Amino acid sequence: GERIMEKVKSVTDKPVTTIINTHTHGDHTGSNSMFPATVEIVTHENTKANMEKMEAFKGDNARFLPKKTYKDKLTLGSGKDRVDLYYFGRGHTNGDTWIVYPAVRVMQTGDMFAWKDAPVIDRNNGGSGLEYADTVGRVLANVKDVDSLIVGHSPLRTVAELKEYQQFM
Repeated sequence: GERIMEKVKSVTDKPVTTIINTHTHGDHTGSNSMFPATVEIVTHENTKANMEKMEAFKGDNARFLPKKTYKDKLTLGSGKDRVDLYYFGRGHTNGDTWIVYPAVRVMQTGDMFAWKDAPVIDRNNGGSGLEYADTVGRVLANVKDVDSLIVGHSPLRTVAELKEYQQFM
């Protein structure tokens, strides 16, 4: 947790105001508790439901659950600070958020595109191997004007590599 705050402070002295959890897994939600209560945590509605079942968010820790959720699309901020959150369907889980930063032409894929290898499909949290490729197809059909992808667990990727990944599946 402290490492995250060190990284943040290395690029800005502004406070963290919003956290977006791309999906329910602990390596993507486990640092929520490191941030002050003033931080708004945002996620897809299915991810919040999945998080509510996790031991990590029981009792007092329920305060680190998202307060804001969305169903299909949510825009946060505006102008150069605009961030678009999208849900395109099941894949890794049933609540994977794709995050687009239009001003810098970047998209975060969470673990829907984590590495160039077979996907991890978490059926306990609604993931679907049958729907995965179609979900990625909807991303490719609907999200435009993106050059770089920040993926779940490997270096920067391109849209061409996401297309290759979708075809692989």
